[in-house]
Amino acid sequence: MPILNKTNCSRSVRKESHRFEGNGSMDNASIDAKISRTPTQTFSPAVVAPAFHHNTNVCAVKHHFSSPIVSWIEDIPLVGHVSHVTDPELRNEHLEPSCSDSSTSNAVHDMHISGRLMEEFMELAKDNTSKNLETCGILGASFKNQTFYVTTLIVPKQESTAHSCQALNEEEIHAILDKQSLFPAGWIHTHPSQTCFLSSIDLHTQYSYQVMLPEAIAIVMAPTDTTRSFGIFRVTDPGGIQVLRECKESGFHSHKETADGSPLFEHSSNIYINPNLRFEIIDLRTS
Repeated sequence: MPILNKTNCSRSVRKESHRFEGNGSMDNASIDAKISRTPTQTFSPAVVAPAFHHNTNVCAVKHHFSSPIVSWIEDIPLVGHVSHVTDPELRNEHLEPSCSDSSTSNAVHDMHISGRLMEEFMELAKDNTSKNLETCGILGASFKNQTFYVTTLIVPKQESTAHSCQALNEEEIHAILDKQSLFPAGWIHTHPSQTCFLSSIDLHTQYSYQVMLPEAIAIVMAPTDTTRSFGIFRVTDPGGIQVLRECKESGFHSHKETADGSPLFEHSSNIYINPNLRFEIIDLRTS
């Protein structure tokens, strides 16, 4: 998968190769990005709690095509409330939570994402999913008023298996993020026939994102998991971050326990499903 680096709070990126497999901190105070995004509906499978203290402005927007490759933008939105995503496992007394809704990690900024983005990603991944092949994408976010807004989904050219997805032509991803002044806010990928979790290789991928942007998330879409069809995860900090920093293994492997007894990854407790958030999808596979 592409690893996207920002140095000294600049907008530049560099190329480094990693894999999606199924299996640096920055000073945000100096960052401000233009945000005027809005969608059509929210994603229902998440367990969400109302968060009425968040102010949202809804406005009509026009279609436009920012790239000759392929771009898609949501139409005029339905009005809805911003909802805080909570861990579905905590709502089922028969399940033992694998990660806690009360984060053990260091404080991070809130992040807003449209549930419709996940629905549209699954639609784009439909052919691969039916063939038991993974699909991956990269999330681009703007930063405004101390909050990250996921406004772009990039689906790169890729090679897939049932347990892996390799992004190709990574310079195309870097160019889009750099041109639109977006932060690499994490990644999304499918587990076509697996449960919803982060494998050992997924953990290393997520670690690479979090050392660049502590708020970065890993979204796993698992349509065959009967307990949770998707999860929004991050590596625990400092526990999981320290373990992965010291781990030199590759491929599928086990990790040692964290020094503080925390799990290696957790449900991201800073995520809000925002039905008024407009986003763009750029599918580079068709270019």
